[in-house]
Amino acid sequence: MSAPSLLATSDLHVSHRGNRAILDDIRPHSSADWLIVAGDVAENIETVTWALRTLRDRFEQVIWVPGNHELWATAGDDAGLRGVARYEHLVELCRDMGVLTPEDPYPVWESGGESVVIAPLFVLYDYSFRPPGQSVDEALAHAYDTRVVCSDEALLRPDPYETRQAWCKQRVAETLPRLEAIPEEYSTVLVSHWPLHPEPTLRLRYPQFAIWCGTELTADWHRRFRAVAEVHGHLHIPVTDRIDGVPFEEVSLGYPREWQRRTQDPDPLHSILPPAGERTFEEFVRAHR
Repeated sequence: MSAPSLLATSDLHVSHRGNRAILDDIRPHSSADWLIVAGDVAENIETVTWALRTLRDRFEQVIWVPGNHELWATAGDDAGLRGVARYEHLVELCRDMGVLTPEDPYPVWESGGESVVIAPLFVLYDYSFRPPGQSVDEALAHAYDTRVVCSDEALLRPDPYETRQAWCKQRVAETLPRLEAIPEEYSTVLVSHWPLHPEPTLRLRYPQFAIWCGTELTADWHRRFRAVAEVHGHLHIPVTDRIDGVPFEEVSLGYPREWQRRTQDPDPLHSILPPAGERTFEEFVRAHR
């Protein structure tokens, strides 16, 4: 039997017909494998629950962090919840299924005599991934002028906070003490839907979109908290970046129109521990030609 692996995926978007079938192919490599799901499973709470329960039945442990799509308040979602109430409802559903969330004690991955704390994070974004000298208002105005606007502006409500920036600031404030409490002898795997550093957003086709992709408040966390890997999705550019020597693994599947350009048989799983081979942006570009 193969040794256990810590695997990761994100942006499964199982509401899309072409992606729902892929969920059937997501299987552990060994009976002791853990799976990180780094957000954007679906928009409808019932669909999110179904997908996570399906994965939980297959893997030893599933760890989930929310993406922006899970937080959308859409007309077709019977839950009718927004903002913090929606997130807390998703957390309770996960707990009922045995899926770990950012609100649970951080689990420890042990393999080959190594102990690593897996830290699922929910810290949102605050429009700070923008060009130097440009204000938030200027960045938003440019995005609207060029018609590159994230649907979050209409669908991701921050209730009871007045703004998404305020919710982000509070999430960072709540998260930092928990990370600081991790004993120094432990290294970490930091997991977030949004990248914790702006560098991965520099290759976006539309750089205006970066303002919806993270916060500068987390840009040094991979160094401060001894990360052996950072795991994120959201960008739909599944490549490996190295920042200060730490692999930043973008593990998204993406929409069918995206992955079908590079393969007809996608593998939505990437091994974090043990580390898989790094995926370069040049390889990603060649696959999309």
